[in-house]
Amino acid sequence: MTLISEPTGSQGRHAADPAPGDLTDLAGGLTGRLVTSADADWDAHRMPWNVVVDQQPAAIVVAAGADDVVTTVRYAAAHGLAVAAQPGGHGASRASDGTILLRTGALDDIWIDADARVARVGAGVKWGALQAALDGTGLSGLVGSNPDVTVVGLCLGGGIGWLGRAFGRGSDAVRSFEVVDAEGQHRWVTDASDPDLMWALRGGGGDLAVVTAVELDLFPVPELAAATLAFPGDAAASVLRAFAAVTRTAPRELTLWANLMHLPDAPFVPEPMRGQSFAMVTACFLGDADALDALVAPLREAGPVLRDEVRAITPGQLGMIAEEPVDPTPAVMAGTLLHTLDDAAVDALLAQIGVGTGTVLAGGSIRHLGGALAERRSSAVAGPIAEPYSFAAMGIVPVPELAGVVDAQLDAVVAALGPWSTGRSVLTFLDRGESMARCYDGPLLARLRAVKAAVDPDGVVRSNRPIPQA
Repeated sequence: MTLISEPTGSQGRHAADPAPGDLTDLAGGLTGRLVTSADADWDAHRMPWNVVVDQQPAAIVVAAGADDVVTTVRYAAAHGLAVAAQPGGHGASRASDGTILLRTGALDDIWIDADARVARVGAGVKWGALQAALDGTGLSGLVGSNPDVTVVGLCLGGGIGWLGRAFGRGSDAVRSFEVVDAEGQHRWVTDASDPDLMWALRGGGGDLAVVTAVELDLFPVPELAAATLAFPGDAAASVLRAFAAVTRTAPRELTLWANLMHLPDAPFVPEPMRGQSFAMVTACFLGDADALDALVAPLREAGPVLRDEVRAITPGQLGMIAEEPVDPTPAVMAGTLLHTLDDAAVDALLAQIGVGTGTVLAGGSIRHLGGALAERRSSAVAGPIAEPYSFAAMGIVPVPELAGVVDAQLDAVVAALGPWSTGRSVLTFLDRGESMARCYDGPLLARLRAVKAAVDPDGVVRSNRPIPQA
């Protein structure tokens, strides 16, 4: 199903799709595999994690290593084609249409120097794998909300995770990127060697070079604790008000996220939860479980507590606190940043997606930001986030006929929050063809365009979220 239009951006190459026979030279130079529309498993290979996006690449290279990336980029540059890297496709978009899609999941090396607090990982490494490798070290990366997302993908998008209030954005942790540039040169880039490119890669997405590995800082986490509190969906108003109150005085070691969930009446949902709605607050704390239990205690007064878990966790369990799906999902979303979360904002939100509204959306999530996320910690286009909260709503589109109503309700809930929103978003929340102009102002976009023009004037490299044209 084709539900998401191609975003406008730096997509300079729109060559006709090559016939399978035209790609013989490319196939012969690969250690991995070239997949074309003539292959029986074409659809399986072109399908991204977000299966609602019906991407239509010209061909697919399943890279066995970085050498295959070099070969593919050089071939594309010589034949008027573009390449788009995609290890999994959580953030897939139609921007990859007509490109040679580079599947980089096999670039999965993990190297850790615990003494130096540094990790180096390949483009295919998922956060769950890196975090599991860090168990027992007392260190963590700046993991996001889903262990199935790649480390490189989150860093290129800026990244907002469980430890962000304490240590900053995922992109802030990057020491260097290993890239294949638009000319097919394979090299490491750092703040010293390529300051403009490093600035742009930290939050500017994958439109500048194909990243094959990243080296990043690790952070001390001598103790970690997590909490999950669930309430009936009709208690959402009091839960969100209690959440807002706790966040106003929360130390930066504490991160709280609130969720309203509407579960479908479907066989894959456990019987007692089928067709039910829940308000949930999840938390991560740099400290022990007893201290976290005291910090979340005021939330228990918000309504009947259906689930009350406070527990010590390891770094490997950080990415599972939110319990987000790791299996491919037909999801669409819309998000915005909030300057205020007061009672009126809660009422406006619940008037759109609360119990009894008849919403078809799966729910919405509010994340508490602030702390180190509001501070500049690196040279990056993904700079400080002044807003104290982010909001994202999600819809599931199992059949194309639902696309229109889901899109309309996503637009409506974001519009309803307009009085409390700055209108901005973050790159990893963009969907449905949204431009990164929602994330970055005019001067930042102008600088991104200048970097793109310098490193890839012919548009050989294509991102799922392209740098918008002037």
